[in-house]
Amino acid sequence: MSEAATGKALPRTTEAHESVAPRPGRRQGRRREALVGFAFIAPMLVLFIVFRFGPTIGAAFLSLTDYRLSGEWEFIGARNYTRLFGDALFWESLGVTAIYTAVYVPMTVLLALGTAVLLHRTVWMRGFFRGVFFLPYVTSIVLAAVIWKWIYEVDDGLLNAALGAISLGPVDFLGDENLVLPSIAATAAWKGFGYTMLILLAGLQSIPREVTEAATVDGASAWQRFRWVTLPMLRPVLFFVLVIEAIQAFQVFDAMYVMTGGGPVRASYSLVYFLYDSGFKYFDFGYASAVGLMLFFVVLIFSLIQRRLIGREVD
Repeated sequence: MSEAATGKALPRTTEAHESVAPRPGRRQGRRREALVGFAFIAPMLVLFIVFRFGPTIGAAFLSLTDYRLSGEWEFIGARNYTRLFGDALFWESLGVTAIYTAVYVPMTVLLALGTAVLLHRTVWMRGFFRGVFFLPYVTSIVLAAVIWKWIYEVDDGLLNAALGAISLGPVDFLGDENLVLPSIAATAAWKGFGYTMLILLAGLQSIPREVTEAATVDGASAWQRFRWVTLPMLRPVLFFVLVIEAIQAFQVFDAMYVMTGGGPVRASYSLVYFLYDSGFKYFDFGYASAVGLMLFFVVLIFSLIQRRLIGREVD
């Protein structure tokens, strides 16, 4: 009591306060560590900026010019965009891309979600089945398109042979205007659903088991647990995979180029196919750059709409 009253304990308090306060040498050491870390990441950061934003800025500039194959160019302002908005082929390819996206995205996400739920509940050989389902993703889309083109063949295709065994068909999957986009979407979904499946499976495994067990104790059925417990907690992951798959769908080109060549009657002529023809078939690079910029804005607007409808409760 007497020591506290006379203030003899104050030197110990001052020493403790001084030990907590950062010293100038320590601050300099932290700055040095930050500079060293920045020096290590600087080369990759520079490469990322140059190769990520450089082409975008270059394409934006080219879209305002009449760039020729010889390297000569003329600044024409917004004339390429005025021409683009009046081009019926642009709107037709945009419509084909929108229909393909509306078919491909739900098909892929539902297939991946169903497979992820089954793998989440499966214990026996889970790793083996996970690898088998992921295997098509690491294959080339061109190789997958060639294989599925043979499967869809009218005369000697595997699918029509199976339909013939039950007295159905033959069906011209790639020659029918109404079937060509679902057929290509099925090929792309088979090729790419494994990646989405792994993301959704990771999301399912991150859901606390206590939550589903509490719902089971309360008498919720399997569907009710999935509808009211699993899906709401999986919303951030679903929003991510929907945006990723939608972006990939809007950029479809390889499968259509290999399987149909844009046919029949441009029924599979996507926006990127239109961009490819403009730039590398007719060498109209300024116009092709304008198409690429419009594709960027379409994808951006579509992603913002998804954010508004699906991702508004993610945060």
